[in-house]
Amino acid sequence: MAEETKPAAKAAAKPATKAAAKPAAKAAAKPAAKAAAPKVAKPKKAKTPKEIKEVTRGYRKSRQGYVVSDKMDKTIVVLLEDRKKHPLYGKVLRVSKKVKAHDETNSAGIGDLVVIDETRPISATKNWRLVEILEKAK
Repeated sequence: MAEETKPAAKAAAKPATKAAAKPAAKAAAKPAAKAAAPKVAKPKKAKTPKEIKEVTRGYRKSRQGYVVSDKMDKTIVVLLEDRKKHPLYGKVLRVSKKVKAHDETNSAGIGDLVVIDETRPISATKNWRLVEILEKAK
């Protein structure tokens, strides 16, 4: 009779199937994970004057180019030329691009050499503004 009680005791201690054992293991693991302390944001300490940096704007692009159109009100079209080296063959190529620039006083004319700076978007296609006219067209 002693032999009969041992297998029965083992059967009671072990779950009947592996599927029954998994939920019991997961249930035991979940409370431990939830028991962790909730994350609390640390209060930021006040910065001393030594730590405070001056807020400055990033560098804005400045380009020289020739005005190719001034037909729009307060807008000029400037041709910007650049030279790029071909990555594989090494030949220097001339690359040009037309951009629209804001000319508040309508002072620039076709053929003028101008300096333009990058700025906030003024319209859908205007992101540059006229800084100065270096040379008037002849």
